[in-house]
Amino acid sequence: MKRLFFLFVFFCSYSGFAQSASESIQLNQVGFYPNALKRAVIMKGSSFVIVSGKDTVFRGKTEAARINLYSKKESHLADFSAFKKPGTYQLVVPEIGASYPFKIQPNVHLPIAKAGVKMFYYNRVSTALSKPFAGKWARPAGHSDTKVIVHPSAASKERPAGTVISSPGGWYDAGDYNKYIVNSGITVGTLLSLYEDYPAYVRKLVIDIPEKTNAIPDLLDEVLVNLRWMLTMQDPHDGGVYHKLTNAKFDGMIMPHEAKTVRYVVQKSTAATLDFAAVMAQAARVFKPFSRELPGLSDSCRVRAVQAWNWAKEHPKVLYEQEEINRNFDPDISTGTYGDRQVSDEWIWASAELYALTKDKQYRLAWIPEPNAPLPSWNQVRTLGYYTLTRLQTQLPEAAQTEVNGIRNLLLKAADDLIANYSSGDYATVMGQTAKDFSWGSSSVAANQGIALLHAYRLRPKKEYLEGALSNLDYLLGRNATGYCFLTGAGSKSPLHPHHRLSEADGVPEPVPGMLSGGPNPGQQDKCPTYPNQLPNESFTDEVCSYASNEIAINWNAPFVYLAVAMEALQGKFH
Repeated sequence: MKRLFFLFVFFCSYSGFAQSASESIQLNQVGFYPNALKRAVIMKGSSFVIVSGKDTVFRGKTEAARINLYSKKESHLADFSAFKKPGTYQLVVPEIGASYPFKIQPNVHLPIAKAGVKMFYYNRVSTALSKPFAGKWARPAGHSDTKVIVHPSAASKERPAGTVISSPGGWYDAGDYNKYIVNSGITVGTLLSLYEDYPAYVRKLVIDIPEKTNAIPDLLDEVLVNLRWMLTMQDPHDGGVYHKLTNAKFDGMIMPHEAKTVRYVVQKSTAATLDFAAVMAQAARVFKPFSRELPGLSDSCRVRAVQAWNWAKEHPKVLYEQEEINRNFDPDISTGTYGDRQVSDEWIWASAELYALTKDKQYRLAWIPEPNAPLPSWNQVRTLGYYTLTRLQTQLPEAAQTEVNGIRNLLLKAADDLIANYSSGDYATVMGQTAKDFSWGSSSVAANQGIALLHAYRLRPKKEYLEGALSNLDYLLGRNATGYCFLTGAGSKSPLHPHHRLSEADGVPEPVPGMLSGGPNPGQQDKCPTYPNQLPNESFTDEVCSYASNEIAINWNAPFVYLAVAMEALQGKFH
């Protein structure tokens, strides 16, 4: 009788407090695989139930209180991994109410994996997006980039300042409308790695883009959009690669077809050229089986990679220093710098990709100059090379095996460090164990940690690696201190006002879907006034002014895509 009375009181009062109470229960707002771990974080309460409509389908006790490392707030973990029945549910805590709805089902992350890939389609340059594929986000083509000016900083004998070149296509880099080789490097490299690691699954992955009916896997079709642009950024006379294609200043919050400012290619740099060499070598491998559909592409990528490497050997440390450029040349350039001060990691990545492609000993460098394997970022790419060498170890010459075994051990140790204590944290996610995780683009830190664990899982199939990677997908989709699902258009509470010119200027209330927001960043460099506080894990605001926490970027979406697609491919490994 008491149970019936409780249910009567709860459901009579549910509609009055569910919306606000949801903020006190943080979980993956998309859902869970039936046989995988299922966890939520609640601010208070000793018990919880899982409900489907008005039916209670599972009861559980919360774990002892845990204290957050940064806020010192108390919370409890609710584990309902034992409940496996497919359906749509909510988690209810008597003291505070109901969670956002979530699903338990196979392939539960497939829609968001596809959305993450399609984000790149929505950000295509020089291309009209038609209504059959873009829906409410259809738009005219912008930035044809067929009449791009060689900036004085990029001038050469064959291409003096003022030379007009054509460099169309590619993807808009982030919230702005410019295109950067350095950031394209890690982005394309990550997506090509996804294909190399899970080719059978990716070949079957259907993305709703115009090229979906051809014989190329849809992920690779989308990669080709940016790869073909990258090829136009190499000077055919010497092999060097321009650092970026850009306006002199950022555009305002306008649509691409409304932007009419002059565009430039700016100084060649060692970082851009080596990133280009790495990507082209990897692309030569990946696209070789598609020589019938793409005649000559693999061979061209191979030639271009070698040309870029040779330029870099002659120019081993040409750094992109925008302030110095502006002191010496006009017009001044004030767009994103991607100014890498240290290029040793680019040498490692490029050499690894070229060695894996050619087996030529001239590309063997000292691949382990430091005793660590840092997470990949636009300015730290050595680990992308490490992934390639261990991925293809059995195909490499005997002479390289000792070094590659050392790299394998580095990667496994890094993975072991990531999972050593994560389950004892208040959110039980690998992400957020140290304050340095919450840097600019912290969401990509979570995604790249997931990739590191998945790569370790490929080297040594240890279930803790797989579970740790999934914990970070849970983090990105809602089990975090902000309560946001950081992917636009997903879950019940996702960013509505990302720093993204297309989404701000198109007149559509909802942002372009499938974009990963940058995530908490206590640096708050944008000075946006609506941050809740300066705590590392809560320093996020859903405002267009917040380019420090709420911008989007192609190099953040790429690891999200890898993590979500890989989890779909591996879901059968959960028992």
